[in-house]
Amino acid sequence: MTPPDGVDPTAVAMTVPDPDSRRRERPTAVPVAGNRRSHPAPAHLRFFHGPMDCGKSTLALQVDFNQARQGRSGLLLTQGDRSGRPRISSRVGLTREALEVDATTDLRLLVRAHWADGRRVDYLIVDEAQFLTPAQVDQLAELVDESHVDVWAFGLTTDFRTRLFPGTQRLLEVADDVQRVQVEVLCWCGLPGLLNARVVDGALVRHGATVVVADTAPTPAPDEPSTGADVHYQVLCRRHHVLGQLGPTAAGPGQLALP
Repeated sequence: MTPPDGVDPTAVAMTVPDPDSRRRERPTAVPVAGNRRSHPAPAHLRFFHGPMDCGKSTLALQVDFNQARQGRSGLLLTQGDRSGRPRISSRVGLTREALEVDATTDLRLLVRAHWADGRRVDYLIVDEAQFLTPAQVDQLAELVDESHVDVWAFGLTTDFRTRLFPGTQRLLEVADDVQRVQVEVLCWCGLPGLLNARVVDGALVRHGATVVVADTAPTPAPDEPSTGADVHYQVLCRRHHVLGQLGPTAAGPGQLALP
């Protein structure tokens, strides 16, 4: 372009807009926590699983603490907690109030109701996730994919029959990240405990309803006095679960005596 007479061509060159300048612009600030719908960021559905006593609820509360301290806002969900109340409680003494859900709860509507009240929901902590229905797990996946809500789910791997819970199975199928909780639980023999045994009147049972009232009761330690409960749960290694052996017995021929 030729400048008019008397105009410094250098000045003209300096004022011509650069057509690529807009494309080279970079954001100068990170979006505030919770503003993820206008600034989409990858959300994830994470599932942590294991046997009883492996620290799932403790980990759930730690994740909530870490997220909240960074300014994020979340909901804690549970059902059938051992305390018998709407809370997430761990056997090491940590506890937080939570929202109780059941098989009829639409988790999408629960989150949207909070949004409608003007409350942010950046993430969900779901304890006792083994009790979710497959449809509810799909609802969690939809919240992750469509609304950028992070989800951390924590649950038992198998029931007392060594079968996957329906909620656990669906989470294993669709979760972005699946991890076995690394805190090792021991069988009475000292081997890693992997399976949950239902004990009725002192004997291991393999048939019955998947969920009973005793699911909310803590497993008594071997040296604890009996509480009078007829039903409790005990973590066993695979071998002793198959044998139905809940503790050491008198040594037979060719066997070592166990203390």
